Amino acid sequence: MKAPHVLLLDPDPLRRDHLALALRTAGCTVVIAETGAGAVEVLAVPGIETLVVDLTRPDLDVAALLRALAPAAEIAPDSLEAAERRHIAAMLRHTRGNKRRAAQLLGIARSTLLAKVRKYGLDSPEP
Repeated sequence: MKAPHVLLLDPDPLRRDHLALALRTAGCTVVIAETGAGAVEVLAVPGIETLVVDLTRPDLDVAALLRALAPAAEIAPDSLEAAERRHIAAMLRHTRGNKRRAAQLLGIARSTLLAKVRKYGLDSPEP
C-alpha cells in the first residue's frame, strides 16, 4: 500500500511539528505549507491526497483552496467578511502590527480597525 501524501498547514509551529511527526509515524508522507498561499501552490502539484488545514487562518483564501482542489467545479467567491479579514491581516503583517499605520493605509479610523481586529480574532500575533 502506497503511503498517503498529506498537506499540513497550521500556524502553530509546535502543533504543526507534533502533527507532522504523528502523521509520519503513521506512515504518511507529509508536505508542510507555511502560508495559505503556499498550500494552494502545493495543491497544484499532483499527489496530495489528504489535507490537514487550519481553516481559521486569516491568510487562507478558502475559495482559492477549493478551486485548487476541484478546478472544474464552480466555486463561489469568498464572502466580503472573509476577504476583509484576510486583507486586514495582510495589512497588519505589512505594518508589523502597527495598528495606527495599518488604519491609515486602510483609510479607516484606528478605532474601527481595533473593532475589526477584535471581531476577526486578529489580536494574537501570527507566526
